[in-house]
Order: sequence, then structure tokens, then C-alpha cells
Amino acid sequence: MVAGPSGELGSDSTTPIVELIGAVKRYGEVAAIDNVDLAIRPRELFTLLGPSGSGKTTVLRTIAGLVSLSEGRILIDGVDVRRTPTYERNIGMVFQSLALFPHMTVFDNIAFPLRMRRRGRSEIAGRVKDVLEIVRLPDIAERRVQELSGGQQQRVALARSLVYDPKLLLLDEPLGALDRQLREEMQLEIVRLHREIDVTIINVTHDQVEALILSDRIGVMQEGRIVQVGTSEEIYSRPSTRFVAEFMGRANVIDGTARLDGTRSWVETDGGVAIEVAELDSALVDKPCAAVVRAEDIEIHAVGASPGEESTGLSGTVMLRAFEGETVYYEIEVTGIGRSLKVAARVGAFDPGEPVRVAWDTNRVTVVRMDDRAGI
Repeated sequence: MVAGPSGELGSDSTTPIVELIGAVKRYGEVAAIDNVDLAIRPRELFTLLGPSGSGKTTVLRTIAGLVSLSEGRILIDGVDVRRTPTYERNIGMVFQSLALFPHMTVFDNIAFPLRMRRRGRSEIAGRVKDVLEIVRLPDIAERRVQELSGGQQQRVALARSLVYDPKLLLLDEPLGALDRQLREEMQLEIVRLHREIDVTIINVTHDQVEALILSDRIGVMQEGRIVQVGTSEEIYSRPSTRFVAEFMGRANVIDGTARLDGTRSWVETDGGVAIEVAELDSALVDKPCAAVVRAEDIEIHAVGASPGEESTGLSGTVMLRAFEGETVYYEIEVTGIGRSLKVAARVGAFDPGEPVRVAWDTNRVTVVRMDDRAGI
């Protein structure tokens, strides 16, 4: 990896390429970033995920040097960069607006950062040719931006951010304006690109599916804090808080109290229903908590059918049925749990008003604490 203009040292596999330590950003009395600690590894594809106003874009902009911290430190390759201007941080950035110059050709758009760095003509020509090959647009250098499709413009913006060989590529919801099919294509394109080039990517999005597809790890943000960091599988299947469970797709979050009796563990609802769980943190016993069951992990059986050995079963009534293509979505009213169960089933055809039995593998149930803002 090429060193930046300020001569920073390259990352090794053990030193975080980006580290936030006690990072705080206040606007008046509002903390947009509230005591964030975060370490991002070299060549990682890391996503900051959260709803609007959670602070994820502010974190990205502080890393880029576009926003200054009120407290704390930002290290890049172990060097404190709080006083380092953006242009010396050797960072590429792609915004949702893309910020391409419509009056320029593709070549001139991509060459612009190199010309600003006073690179020679032959170097510029070579680098533009190389990055157009990387983003699989080798034959459009002389076309104008307005002649390109949305996906092609996206690739040109990526090429422009990579042409000067940055150590970091920051993506601020760049796919948000694309239609669903094109967005899915570009998500896979970014994954491919990341595997082929030596760069660390930090992506910001509020789209849960995009985060799951794109990320080596995800940091979920809520009200200026990072409440959980983990792989896509960990965030989705083993949420640490109620907020993460509810934010990451269709989840049934059933409130109750954790109980443990010998080898049996369960969450007991106020209505007296026992939600069996395979594992329970002893620190949660006899405390308010919630059992989390994903919609796709629930099976619907006709009344009288026997659930499997590792499953639990509850009787209910179908309240809603909606065909979604790959799955059929149901809402099942179950007495004693305080809410309808959301179910995404691949088999079965049950009508509203029909009595059913729902079942799930107890190993697929996660128990989370009630404090959404406990942090990590």
C-alpha cells in the first residue's frame, strides 16, 4: 500500500487501521457521537448501521476529517489525525449524491484527484485506465457522465475515489438512490471489488440487508453509541439488545422474566407462557428480559401435528396472511405473549381465522437484556 502525502506508515495485520477512542461530537447539548470506542482492521469491509439520526454518518465524517471531535481521539495507522487535514489522510470517499462533474468526461472525472495532486500525464492516463478496468468499465473513458446509467455512474464514482490509491475508502450511503435491482447488483460489485484491491472499506447505511451482504463486521448504532459489533451472522442471529433484535429484520421480541430450573431454562411472560430456550446467561436469571425468535425460524403446523424433539409449540389463530413470493407472511395471535407472532413460512397454506400450532427450535431463540443503550 502506498503511503499518504504525510508519510504515514502502512498497516500490519494486528494494528487497527482506524481507531476511535472515547469519541464525542456535540452540537450544543446534543451528542451526535456519544463516547464511541471502535477499532477497524486492515482490509476489513466494515459497516456502520443504524436508523436516521443514530450518528453513523457523523462517525464517518470525523474519520474523513470533515467534522472535528469535541472529545476523544481518532487514530489512522496508529497516528492521531485530529489535526491532520482531510487531503493528507489518504482517504477516498463516495457520497450518496456521487458528486460527479456532469460537464466532464468519465476520464476527466476520474483524473481530477490526480491532477489536483499534480501527477504527470502518463501516470494519470495509466491510473485511469487501471481503475476503469477494476470497476469493469474499460471502454467509456470519453463518454460524459449524463450519458451513463445509474450503475455506471456509481462505478465511475468508485473509480475516482480509488485512482490515487487510498488506504481507506469511505462510503456514505452511496446506493441509497438506486432502484432495488441495481442496488443489489452494486452491493455484490462492492464485495467483488473489495476482494480484488488492497483497501479498507467503511460503509454507512440504514439498510439492514445491505449491511448483512457487504460486511465482514457490522457496528450497530443507536442514539450516538455503538450498541453491538459483530459479523453479519452474529448481529442477525445473536443480537445483544432488544433494539438490535428489532432493527435487524423481522423478529418476535417477547417480553418476560428469565427462569432457570436445573437443566431447563425459559422466559416466562406476564401472561404465564413459557418460551423455552436452549441457553440462558445466568446473569439474567429472574430479571426482566426478552426472548427473540426470528420470523423465518417459526414453523406453522395444523392443529394436532407434533413439533420436533428440539422444538417448542404454542397454539394460536391466523390473523393475517400475505404472499411474498419466496415466503408467505403470517401474523399469529397467541394468548399470553402480549403480541402477534410474525412468521415467514415457506410451506403450508393457512387462512385467517384458522387455528394452528407454531413451533421453533429452542436453539434458535436468543435472550436479550432490556437495556437497549448498554453499549459494548
